[in-house]
Amino acid sequence: MITETISRCPWCGTDPLYVAYHDRQWGVPLHGDVPLFEMLTLEGAQAGLSWLTILRKRDGYRQAFAGFDIQKVAEFNDADTARLLADSGIVRNRLKVASTITNARAVIDIQARHGSLDSYLWSFVNGVPIRNHWQTMAEIPARTPLSDAMSKDLKRCGFRFVGSTICYAFMQATGMVNDHLTGCHCYNAPLPSAKIPPANPQHML
Repeated sequence: MITETISRCPWCGTDPLYVAYHDRQWGVPLHGDVPLFEMLTLEGAQAGLSWLTILRKRDGYRQAFAGFDIQKVAEFNDADTARLLADSGIVRNRLKVASTITNARAVIDIQARHGSLDSYLWSFVNGVPIRNHWQTMAEIPARTPLSDAMSKDLKRCGFRFVGSTICYAFMQATGMVNDHLTGCHCYNAPLPSAKIPPANPQHML
C-alpha cells in the first residue's frame, strides 16, 4: 500500500486543527469587514502565545464577541469587559480585551472614511495578493515595509495591538501575501486575480 505524502509548510506540524487551518485558510484571500476584524483581533490576541492556542479558542472568541459584530462590540461597556475577563474561552488579558472594543470603534470610523474595512486594508497591497517565493522558513520575514506602513496607519486611526509583526502575520493569514513555501502543496493553489479597488487609497485623508 502506497501512502501519499503531502508537503506542507513545517510550522503547522501535525495537529489536525493546525493542519486544517494551514490547508484551508492561511494565505487564502479573505474579504468582508467582519472576517477581517475577527482575524485582526485574533492576531492581536496571539501576541506572546502560540497560534494554536488561539485557534483552539476561536469559537470562544466568536461567542464572547457577538460573532465579531462590529457595531455590537463597539458598544461593549464595563459590564461586558468584566464578563469577558471571566470568560475562559478567550485570552483573559485586560489590555487585549480592551483593545478589541477600542478597535471595533476604530473600524466604524474607518468604514465612515474609507467605505469599508475591507477596502482600506486591501489597499495596502493595491487589492492584489503578493506571491512570494520562499524556499525555507528562514527566508520569511517577520515584518516588511508594507506591514510597517499598515501598522503605522492603524495606530494613527486608533487601533491597538497592531504592531508591524502582528500586521504581517495578519497579511499572511488573510492572503494579502502568499508566504507558503514553494514546496508546499498550497503554494500553487489558484488565487483570485480580480483587483479590488480601495474606496480611498489616500490613507492620510
